[in-house]
Amino acid sequence: MTCAYDFSLPGLSGDTIDLSAYRGRPLLIVNTASKCGFTPQYEDLQHVWSRYGRDTSDGLMVIGIPSNDFGEQEPGSAAEIKTFCYRNYGVSFPMTAKQHVRGPEITPIFQWLDKQGGFLARPRWNFYKYVIDRDGNLANWFTPLAKPASNRVEEAIRKVILSN
Repeated sequence: MTCAYDFSLPGLSGDTIDLSAYRGRPLLIVNTASKCGFTPQYEDLQHVWSRYGRDTSDGLMVIGIPSNDFGEQEPGSAAEIKTFCYRNYGVSFPMTAKQHVRGPEITPIFQWLDKQGGFLARPRWNFYKYVIDRDGNLANWFTPLAKPASNRVEEAIRKVILSN
């Protein structure tokens, strides 16, 4: 795999999220969890999705990747995750089925992100954020401490949106 668009993931609704369908669009990939101190970041993620991508064919795609790898903070079924995210935060951006973002069963896109970003970019908790440019390369990454609607994250998003 050479870029983010080479991956597909099982969707939360049983479908497949084929990232090649978003080729040429910047991506924001986030490992998420429903029972985490950072869970309110779903609200910011929805804001970012609504502001930069939702209604445009070349705008930002936000992809949420639920994971139970940290503190077992995503114990629910796919239906429970979907209901929780929609009811509490109005999440309408694509979400994958639960994935491993570390360890021996790590999902391939996180193996790729690890190689692209290096040791420090490996998720150590929920809500790591990965900004992917229009060529499918990792442009920037942020720890859970950086909120999705913070100036730093939004600046990185605007930079990849404006690049051609």
